[in-house]
Parts: sequence; structure tokens; C-alpha cells
Amino acid sequence: MRAVIQRVNNASVEVAKEIIASIAQGMVVFVAIEDTDTLDDCRWLAQKIVQLRIFDDEQGVMNRSVNDVRGEILIVSQFTLFASTRKGNRPSYLRASKPPFSIKMYEEFCEAVSEQAVNQIQRGIFGADMNVSLENAGPVTIIIDTKNKE
Repeated sequence: MRAVIQRVNNASVEVAKEIIASIAQGMVVFVAIEDTDTLDDCRWLAQKIVQLRIFDDEQGVMNRSVNDVRGEILIVSQFTLFASTRKGNRPSYLRASKPPFSIKMYEEFCEAVSEQAVNQIQRGIFGADMNVSLENAGPVTIIIDTKNKE
């Protein structure tokens, strides 16, 4: 699994000109699934994200998690995170899983985050054409890949 996490002041997802999810302060998590991902990857990534200390404390040091600041989480599926641009100018998405596996893993990941988050999570619609609006705070953007746990 690969995730891009952005600390935000606010964010929303629109589908067919209707806002289907929105959050205030917190994080937006864009997540992609590949065929080798497991339930352990879902749980590990969920725990890592919820415990990630990217919010400022009283001294202005990034020392608090999304739970510490009672922030919200918006999760959006994004298969293009596995784009390969090695050959030519048209990205290849062969590493990204196809439904129904990716849908199942996305749901498992959302559930794992939900179990650990202090606030109810919001989410986009898997496979939908979504417009995501966000105000990146900082900016802070973190990339995590379960196959490269650094």
C-alpha cells in the first residue's frame, strides 16, 4: 500500500457536483492498493498514520498526532499513486490492484483507521471521478509505502 498524507486546515470531496465528504483540521490520506498488500499492511499503515506526529504542540514543534489535536481524517482512494513513468510519457498503472481486491483492501484500511481514530473518518467513493479540495497546512505532505518502511 502506498499513502500520501497531507496535513490540512480543511478538505472536501465532490462527486457529480455534490459534496459527499468534508473535514475541518486534520489530514487527507490518499491511498493506493497493490496485489501484494495484506491485512497486516492495512493495520500497520492505519496505525502509522493515526500516530504520525505532524501537528504542532504549544512550542510550534510537530509533536502531536491527529488524535492528540482531535483532528479529522478524510481517506480517498487513488490508484495513480502507483504510476510508473519509466517508459515514455504515458504513465502505466500495472502495479495498482484491480477491483474487487482493491475495494476489499480499501474498506479494510478505512475500517482499521476508523478503529484507531478519535473522530469518525470521512471518505471518498472508491472508483468515482472525484474533485478533492484541500488547504494544505504547512505545507506538510508525507509519503508512506508499506513495502518500504522507512
